[in-house]
Amino acid sequence: MKKVILFCIASFVCIQLYGQQSPLMSHYMFNGLLLNPAYAGSKEYVSTTLLYRKQWVGMEGAPVTYSGSVHGLLKKKKLGLGALLQQDKIGVTKQTDLYSMLSYHVPMGMGKLSVGLQAGVSNFSSEVVKLTYWDPGDKVFEFNTFSNLLPNAGLGAYYYRELFYAGLSAPFLVSYNPNESASLESSVPVHKQSRRYFATVGGVIETEGEIKFKPSALIRYEANAPVQFDVNLNMLINDIFWIGASYRSQEAIVVLLEYQISRKFGFGYSYDYTLGELGNYNSGSHEIMIGYDFGFAVTKMKSPRYF
Repeated sequence: MKKVILFCIASFVCIQLYGQQSPLMSHYMFNGLLLNPAYAGSKEYVSTTLLYRKQWVGMEGAPVTYSGSVHGLLKKKKLGLGALLQQDKIGVTKQTDLYSMLSYHVPMGMGKLSVGLQAGVSNFSSEVVKLTYWDPGDKVFEFNTFSNLLPNAGLGAYYYRELFYAGLSAPFLVSYNPNESASLESSVPVHKQSRRYFATVGGVIETEGEIKFKPSALIRYEANAPVQFDVNLNMLINDIFWIGASYRSQEAIVVLLEYQISRKFGFGYSYDYTLGELGNYNSGSHEIMIGYDFGFAVTKMKSPRYF
């Protein structure tokens, strides 16, 4: 019963105050499109990724996320296109995102610089009838279920070369949070959606043997939430098998595995061990990633793309 009450409260706060934060993905370093529209077209072939995440196993109403993305570079090798379809459910609230990306890539030094735009919609739906509440005068609870289709847009910049990358992005620039300036408001209940900002950096350290190291870091900022960072170190063995670990500030320790079955097909798994008091109420989080790349350039690759 305590678990049900906990997530009812969490869902209520999510609707009333802060809006749902961006879904957490432990495999962000293998699919930059989740964070930055400028990542679209950063590979010279079409890349597709499917992700499934079951967070905080054992807690009723805990987040469950499904994500599918595709991106590629057009023939003239300057314009990249991408698309992202994602659904995140937590408590009584379900969020479905559908976004398209356009990026432009230009040579810069030893690598390339890409700037990207994304646009699309997020559909929020909440079954508030399932909540227990103490304020019958709150207009939110005049609806058994209410939903909003919220358009949004964002931008990003991404610099990359063979063994290094860095990016800055704000994929959701339109705010539906009255606590933020220049926010869009409505006379009917609206799910709160705040601006989000991401900074990423990573690289690959080669050795004389068959092992390579891939350190990376991610910083997230969202209004009404503390700044959060991830630091990660992956090790690549024989260009086939990845093993790594991450630390997510004040939240989790993550173990990651990925197997490159072929040049085109890869499979990944991660387990998050929850830190803090919340860890007493769940047995961690699981995430599965499947990636498939296709196109003529894939068959000519002598080594895998690291980013």
